[in-house]
Amino acid sequence: MQNNSVASRPHVLHVYKDYYPPVLGGVEMTINLLAEGCLPHYQTSVLVNSGSRSSSEEMINGVKVVRISELGRAASAPFSPAFVSALACEAKTADILHFHHPNPTGDLARFLTRPSAPAVMTYHSDVVRQRWAMIGYGPLQNWMMKHCKVIMPTSPNYMESSTWLQRHRERCTVVPLGIRTDSFRESPDVLERARQIRSTYQRSLVLFVGRLRYYKGLQFLVEAMKDVNADLLIAGTGPMEDSLRQQAAVLGVADRIHFVGDIVDAEKIASYYAADVFCMPSHLRSEAFGLSQVEAMLTGLPVVSTRIASGVPFVNHDGISGFTVEPENPAALADALIRLLSDDSLRNRLGSQARERAQTEFSASRMCEQVMEVYARVLQK
Repeated sequence: MQNNSVASRPHVLHVYKDYYPPVLGGVEMTINLLAEGCLPHYQTSVLVNSGSRSSSEEMINGVKVVRISELGRAASAPFSPAFVSALACEAKTADILHFHHPNPTGDLARFLTRPSAPAVMTYHSDVVRQRWAMIGYGPLQNWMMKHCKVIMPTSPNYMESSTWLQRHRERCTVVPLGIRTDSFRESPDVLERARQIRSTYQRSLVLFVGRLRYYKGLQFLVEAMKDVNADLLIAGTGPMEDSLRQQAAVLGVADRIHFVGDIVDAEKIASYYAADVFCMPSHLRSEAFGLSQVEAMLTGLPVVSTRIASGVPFVNHDGISGFTVEPENPAALADALIRLLSDDSLRNRLGSQARERAQTEFSASRMCEQVMEVYARVLQK
């Protein structure tokens, strides 16, 4: 049993470009869960960029968060000369460096500083949209993966479909992502708010939660709604919103597609409980896992998602927690939604199985336990 005093706990330094809070992305929130969840056994700190010309340091729930200045971003990667010296400084007290991929800024800093602490990597996604950047970044990424003791893909599906992970398969240990399952439990306030949301809509309710980005495939869901006698609630904002609104108007379904914008956690959870089915129509591998599926499953919602070559169909098992269909196929999406909405017994059964799967496989505590097993192996070596 490890002594829980700060001095005796091994120190893990997480390295990425952003952190939650304030950034609400899936990677950022995963780093937060790992940093805080491993605190009983590991001293943890986080090194990220600040999104501005100034640097800062603060303690958040027992985690030291160091934010380093940047001059701007290109292809989503921060340009931050100061990050190199910052990594060299912070790594001096670290027993393990935990990098989160993709992050060229952190990879370059490690290449230039060569800290002595062993490194592990959570491999969240291939570089998909900025594939052209791999001409220059590819050799650095290969070096980085080669010099990590353990690489943690988030699903077996992604490990099999990624040529980069296949190159370093012998270093790979799959560790699925997780979320705080307790946050999605029913409560009187949540159920009352869910009842209020549901009373606003006269038809069955299909829900989508997430950023309105290019890879989410929402244009295919909007088209599918022509054939589905239900309302679609879209919770989130993003660059695709205007085009989706225009598409809904052209197709004559604007009265049944409701854009509610970004919603706070309590409203989001209530929306899950108000809905009948959750849909994730993502059509590109940039959707590497789909944590919003897990959130929906925890509230007992069956999921309709796609069979893209990523962790999405790993999370949502076809016929167990919902249905998976071919990507970019509005007719298939419509058929799956209609099947669930028209069969209460099927919908309830898959929803119950979805909740059980999410609680068993995708909890934050399970993710932290598996990551700490990796840490222990690395430290023993």
